[in-house]
Amino acid sequence: MSHLPANQFHSIVALTPLVSIDLIVGNSQGEILLGKRNNRPAQGSWFVPGGRVLKNERLDDAFKRLTQEELGLAVTRDKAIFQGIHEHLYEDSVFGETPDTHYVVLVYRIEVNPEDLQLPNEQHSEYSWWTAEDITKDSSVHENTKAYI
Repeated sequence: MSHLPANQFHSIVALTPLVSIDLIVGNSQGEILLGKRNNRPAQGSWFVPGGRVLKNERLDDAFKRLTQEELGLAVTRDKAIFQGIHEHLYEDSVFGETPDTHYVVLVYRIEVNPEDLQLPNEQHSEYSWWTAEDITKDSSVHENTKAYI
């Protein structure tokens, strides 16, 4: 399993839905971790961590990889609570204004100790802990993240 060359991935984004896992990461105070997106789609918005499932990657393996990549902390899927399936439609993609992007998203909730996290800057420029109430009221939080609350 590996990431595809850009030209192949561009064709896939243009022609098919992508499967991803989003993580509602909570702490013991009931707050939720959001990151400010560096990349399209949803660039500049506050969003939960997550990422794509790769071809031939089992969901358990994808979950562990994504928690390691997105949080710096490998978590197994059996430690998470499944929150449901969502669908995200974006008018842009990682490639720019075209093609548009369609995600089928598996959403999981996990609780972590914030001190255990080693948050990277590849997908998000900054991170912050939010209350559910603040998430639903703040216009800088993406609507797809608000739908999880």
